[in-house]
This record gives sequence, C-alpha cells and structure tokens, in this order.
Amino acid sequence: MRGSMTGKIIKGIAGFYYVHDRQDQVYACKAKGIFRKMGVKPLVGDDVEFTVLDEADKEGNIDMILPRKNQLIRPASANIDQALVVFAIAEPEPNFNLLDRFLVMMRMQQVPVTICFNKTDLAGEERQLFYREIYLKSGCKVHFISTYKQEGIDEIRTLLRGRTTILAGPSGVGKSSLTNLLQPEAGMETGEISKKIRRGKHTTRHAELFCVDEDTYLMDTPGFSSLYLGVMEAGRLKYCFPEFSLYSGDCRFGEDCVHVGEPVCGVKEAVTHGQISQSRYENYRLLYEELKERRRY
Repeated sequence: MRGSMTGKIIKGIAGFYYVHDRQDQVYACKAKGIFRKMGVKPLVGDDVEFTVLDEADKEGNIDMILPRKNQLIRPASANIDQALVVFAIAEPEPNFNLLDRFLVMMRMQQVPVTICFNKTDLAGEERQLFYREIYLKSGCKVHFISTYKQEGIDEIRTLLRGRTTILAGPSGVGKSSLTNLLQPEAGMETGEISKKIRRGKHTTRHAELFCVDEDTYLMDTPGFSSLYLGVMEAGRLKYCFPEFSLYSGDCRFGEDCVHVGEPVCGVKEAVTHGQISQSRYENYRLLYEELKERRRY
C-alpha cells in the first residue's frame, strides 16, 4: 500500500470514482463511508486525497475531498473554470435558441463562456461578422475555427491551458474533431486507461474529464439537446443577458421592467434600433415565457 496522494476525479460510475494522479495514471477508487454520513457526494472535477490500495490493479480509496472552488448543478461537477460551447457556422446551421439557453445556464452558475464557431471553411467572412455581431455584447468571447483546415486551434489550446473546461455543443458540429486535435498523443485517454474507465465511442452518458495537457482538463457534456433551466425565477432571466443592462436605465419601470410587455422600454427600443440582436431578444422572450409558464404548474 502506498501513502496518501492527490488527484482529480475524472469520472464517477457504478460506485467507483476514477482519479487521475495529474501524471499519467488513473485509479479506480471507492469513497469512504464518512462522506455518505456527512451528506457529501464526490463530484467529477473534485480534487481529492486518496490512498493507493493496489498499485498493480490501480485501485484505491478516497480519503478527503479538498475545498471546492465552485460546484455546478448541471452538469454535476466541481472546480470548473470556464465553458467552451461549439457550434458549426454552417452544416448544420446554428440553433441560437439552444446556444442562448446554454449561456443562461452557465451565467446562472457564474461560469464564463467562450463561443466557438467551427467549419469556417464552409462560410465566408460575412457570416462570421454577422455571428460575431450577435454575441458582441453578450459577455462571451467568440472564436472562429476550422478543424478541417486546422485553423484557429492554437488559440483554443491557449484558452484551455491550465484550466478545467466544460466542452459542450450539439452533434454534428465537429466537437469530436476538435477534441482529437486538442488531445496530444501522450494524453490520458490512451488504450489501457480508456479500457479501465470503459470509455467508448458515442457512449458518453455521464460527465467526465479527460486530460489534454498538464493541469488542463476538458469535460464532455452529454444531453446537450435537452438543456433544462431549472427553477429560475422568470424575472431574474434578464440578468443573464448582459447587453440589456446598457439600456434598462431608459425603461419607464426601471428595475421592475422585464422588457416584454411594458411600454417605454429601453431594451425593446435598443432591439428596434439594432443595438441589441433581434435573435437574442426573441430567445429571451421565449425563455421568459417558458419560465413563467412552468411556475404556473
């Protein structure tokens, strides 16, 4: 038996927590019963102290969960620094409602987001400028890449370095291609380790981390097409659209204005004059009505 080590939980399944030692080894660990008594559940992303019980079989026990920087409800995880959401610039056309829904979810949990549009080889510069304009005031960075031509990938590597990042996006946008480009040959997900944590193609059902560089982790997120906003109050939604704050001072009802049906609304005026993206505002209205309707039931 080896002494206590520190590592990061990269996956939890069937009562086992797979801990990466920040080098090149993964240990299948059980959590001590004391965590259950304390009502604490280990999460993907947790930094932990663990004891190796069997070096040959890479088995151990989690002894302590180190203090969390943050804790996300969706996806259930800890110590997340940022989110990178990937959409295609074309083929398929981006679903802005889905994108805005994700931005709201992350803003509710105070996670900064970078938007990444892939497949720039399929669309001209005019399309890029149009998309950038939509999200210019959203509080998010916007990157354009082509995994096919391997353009813009170095900027994404720099963005990720030394951080734990949620990687999200619908199917068909080139997320897997991006992951393969980011992941070096010496990365954690090599044959033996992949087998150990049972990670197969197109089988992601649980949140999991994989190491792409020293102290650099990506979390693949399943179920992106069914994002649920939870129990958020409809009246709080406006705070998840940062560009609204620039114009809300011109609303007749001030802080009470939700920018939907009220007269003399600075936000609606800004939409009319093209200062706020029409699609962002329409998605805000749809999400507002969804949250309002949900509260009735």
